[in-house]
Order: sequence, then structure tokens, then C-alpha cells
Amino acid sequence: MPEAGVLELAKELIARSSVTPQDGGCQALVARRLSAAGFDCESLVCGEVTNLWARRGAGRPLVCFAGHTDVVPPGPLSQWRSDPFVPTIRDGRLYGRGAADMKSSIAAFVVAAEAFAAERPRHAGSIALLLTSDEEGPSVDGTVRVVERMKRSGESIDYCIVGEPTSASALGDMIKNGRRGSLSGRLTVRGVQAHIAYPHLGRNPIHELAPALAELAAIEWDRGNEFFPPTSWQVSNLHAGTGAANIIPGSLELDFNFRFSTESSDESLRARVDEVLEKHRLDYSLEWTLGGKPFLTRPAKLVQVVSAAIRKHTGRDAELSTTGGTSDARFIAEICPEVVECGPVNASIHKLNEHIELGELETLSAIYLDTLRALLP
Repeated sequence: MPEAGVLELAKELIARSSVTPQDGGCQALVARRLSAAGFDCESLVCGEVTNLWARRGAGRPLVCFAGHTDVVPPGPLSQWRSDPFVPTIRDGRLYGRGAADMKSSIAAFVVAAEAFAAERPRHAGSIALLLTSDEEGPSVDGTVRVVERMKRSGESIDYCIVGEPTSASALGDMIKNGRRGSLSGRLTVRGVQAHIAYPHLGRNPIHELAPALAELAAIEWDRGNEFFPPTSWQVSNLHAGTGAANIIPGSLELDFNFRFSTESSDESLRARVDEVLEKHRLDYSLEWTLGGKPFLTRPAKLVQVVSAAIRKHTGRDAELSTTGGTSDARFIAEICPEVVECGPVNASIHKLNEHIELGELETLSAIYLDTLRALLP
């Protein structure tokens, strides 16, 4: 009996509730399919997170499809037109949580890999799938753990296609060849609490921070480059005081974030912030969180191959972009010189009534299949 096609597999995956960090049995389903196609499948469990590494072949180049089986919570069920974990077709669309982000991409990966293996059972190189259930969560026990293990064993990937929903308004109109880095800081500025009528007895951390804050907000961190906009620095939260109107606060907490280009490093940004704070003689402490380093795949073989496949099946010339948030591609880029993200339209991701146009499913799988044909001739 032939295996289900892209639509049916996407429906099977959506029907498995897998709110992060749960996998809901999605990877076991994928592993069963891929094992039948000659893949060696290995599950790596880290805490509550499930990861799958599946590989067919032992040679080079190694072409990897990567993605995540976890989804964000559905939100108020009463505001969905149909159960988010009951895949539903209406008006030419497939509805369900994960339909666009990114269970349809996984279904397209699997069907493309099966078709390629059947077409070229003794193909050159190797094909792999890397799946995690920790992309929508903190991303500490997912793809990063698989990459760490590969580093320890001296393994690397030659080409990687991440199935994130990168298309803006029509399938294939945009692919990501990089992403900005994300660096967050929590700044604590210490003052001296006092009665507001006796300011000489206190030291107001808000007043003391203000000149430094103005300077940080005005800095040109870099000018970006042909692929990235300039690095941005934004304050997201600021808290001080007890809520009373007659107390000088004893401390202040400020949260901020850099979205940074390849023209800056997290080390250089940290140093410049400390320089400003020291210059203004603040009594402070600073906690840093590196969400991800920037990565960039310059137009080379992978970009050319994926772009050609998109043009063949959609007639569109894909725009290269590095906009948006972070993805697991930032981890894979550490062991892979060419990484791109290519997937469905992202207009409904993380929203109520998430969906994908039915026509995108087969087309996306055809794009992935032609990518394999070109990279593993």
C-alpha cells in the first residue's frame, strides 16, 4: 500500500497535538516513513524535548532538511472555526495549528525524500532530516543539542534547507539566506531610596540613568551591509519605584534587546554598552542573554538551486531576505556553510485559524525534490 501524499501526511501531523516542548508522536510517524525508504533514524531525547536525526547514505555532500514538530499553543479554542488539532479543509485551505508553521513543510520534506530515494536508490551523497520539538520554546534542548553532538564527533552538513514559513504573500516569493542576531540585556541601576521631599538623602537611579539611556538610544551601532539593515537597540521594559508617589526609588531595572547584523558581534556590543555605563559612573549590574548569533549564506550553489526550483514551479524570482526573528538555522550554520530557509506563506502563523493553501503543499514538495536532484545528481 503506497504511503500517504503530502496533504494526508500533513493532516496526520496536525492531528497530533504537539504544543512545545511536546512532539505528540510526530517524529515517530516521520521515522517510520523514512525507515521504510532506507533512512537510519535516531531519536535523541533531552528532558522533555524529542529530536530526530535521520540519514540515508554515508557519502558527501550531505543535504539536510531541518524543522520542528512543536507548535505554539492554539489560544482560545472558541475563536477557532474548527478544532486546531482536527485538520480541516475548507475554501481551498488546510486549517490547523502547525499547518503553516511548519508541519506542512515536514510533510513536504518526507514525501520529497521518499520520491528521490525511489527515483535514485543509489544516489550520490547523503540526505538527512533534523527535527526537534524545541523550536517554539526556549530552544535549549533541541537543534542546538544535535549540533553540539555533531561537533563532538567531527560531523558537518554541506547544504541545509530549513522549512520555516518564509514566503510573504505567495509561495516562493521570499527565502531567507540569513538572520540577524539577538542579544538581550537586563540592566539594574542602584540608587538610594529616600523620601521624595528630601532628595539630598537619596540618589535617584532614574535621573542617573537618563543621560546614559539617551546616549545608548542615539548610537549608530553599525551601518549594516547589502544583506542586513543596521543593528538596532530597543528598550522593552523599564521598572522603578514602589508605586508610591513620595518615594525616590532605590533601584531601576531596564530590559533591552539588540537585533544585530554581521557587521557587529555580541562581544563588541557588550563592550560598547559597558563603556557608556562606565562613562556615566553608574552603580550597575548587567545580565546578558545571547538568543542567537547572526548568520549569512551568500548567494552560491544552494541559493541558486533553491531559487531555480522555485522559479520552475511557481514562476517567481525569490527575494533574498534576512528580516524577521530567529530560527534554528542559527545553530545549524555553525556546522553548515550554506543554509537557507524556504517554506509556506507566513501570514497566518501563530494566529487563530492557522492555514495553508492546498496548492502550496504539492508545489513545496516539488521544490524540495528538485533541490535534491540538483544537489545530489
